[in-house]
Amino acid sequence: MAVPKILLYYAFTPLADPDAVRLWQRELCEALGLKGRILISKDGINGTVGGDLPNVKRYLRRTREYPALADMDVKWAEGAGDDFPRLSVKVRAEIVSFGAPGELVVDSTGVVGGGTKLTPEQLHELIAAKDVTFFDGRNRIEAEIGRFEGAVVPDVSNTREFVADLESGRYDHLKAQPVVTYCTGGIRCEVLSSLMVNRGFTEVYQLDGGIARYGATYGDGGLWHGSLYVFDERLSIDFSDDAEVIGRCYACGAPSSTTANCGERSCREQRVVCTEHEATTACAAHA
Repeated sequence: MAVPKILLYYAFTPLADPDAVRLWQRELCEALGLKGRILISKDGINGTVGGDLPNVKRYLRRTREYPALADMDVKWAEGAGDDFPRLSVKVRAEIVSFGAPGELVVDSTGVVGGGTKLTPEQLHELIAAKDVTFFDGRNRIEAEIGRFEGAVVPDVSNTREFVADLESGRYDHLKAQPVVTYCTGGIRCEVLSSLMVNRGFTEVYQLDGGIARYGATYGDGGLWHGSLYVFDERLSIDFSDDAEVIGRCYACGAPSSTTANCGERSCREQRVVCTEHEATTACAAHA
């Protein structure tokens, strides 16, 4: 019986012909029966694909045969077989849409001028030696169901709002302090850390591999609390059966790690909901 698996990966590396890479990646995924979402730009690739384990392994092997992608960051997750409705492979100005494509500098080693990368073990060593501030590099709805202890959670609904938020002055008190950025798989905080360095933050770190790698290392026995929001049909994952439920239903305050879109189809706002109120998720604008 085939075992479904999900592969999460990214690489910041110069790509001379992103559209040629797009065509190759689409043909490769279609030949292997994989579905998911792949974004490509002149600065690299960011993808999440799922399918039967042997085919996902073949996909990874073939993709790494392309010299620029040989060292891309890779993480594995359990799949259900229907985690993605379709295959989407697109070229974009940014593989993470911070709205600052001209600011990011990438060479063959990755992002230039970003934060210092920390493994989960190195993160614990840093915390033992210094008072650090966690800085969430995700959207606020993601942080509602899971976050690091004591983290600063910017009030943003998408990554394009981060630049203005950083420049607002509300985090200036952190510019001379150790700050650890984190995100789901490591890619957003890799860009975010460079944006922070460019704006005067002097001691910036990033959690290499993101929450996903940290959870695989420490489960729910470390500094992480709650569930991890993911952008596929799973919606969220837990690292153990003992995961803390920190989200609260928008309607009644009941503990929940479930999120749902606003009941108005034209609206993209999301909320944390419990089972009782899952069918009535209209936001204030559409209630």
